[in-house]
Amino acid sequence: MVAVSYYCPRCGAVAELDRDPYLADKSVTPFPLEGWSYAAPGDDFESDDWDGVRLVCGAEAADLVWSHPPSEGEASEPDDEPGCGEAFYLNFVRFEDGREVEGEQASERVRLSETQGPQSPSGPGGPSGPGFSR
Repeated sequence: MVAVSYYCPRCGAVAELDRDPYLADKSVTPFPLEGWSYAAPGDDFESDDWDGVRLVCGAEAADLVWSHPPSEGEASEPDDEPGCGEAFYLNFVRFEDGREVEGEQASERVRLSETQGPQSPSGPGGPSGPGFSR
């Protein structure tokens, strides 16, 4: 196993994850890819059962170490814990029928209100003055 570093795409915190020396990483995204299945860092994510790893920024897990993002000119580590607490996703290269699959952001369902919503203003009244009447 080798330690591989991944940056949180939101806050820049660094996750160090123990991985097999052979890597098939595709990308790190703040959202899951459509059709990808994600393991937790403590699962056997190197098996063929998973298409990536779901990481929660700053959360403790087996074989995972967090640190603050590198900064210029600052010699000491900040006192607070690294991480923003948001999930992000390590995506592995996937093949279907011998071709690499491009990942797309998973779509989210949106529920629209069944009521009409707030009344909107009628708009400006228009010019008034001589020659104009309402």
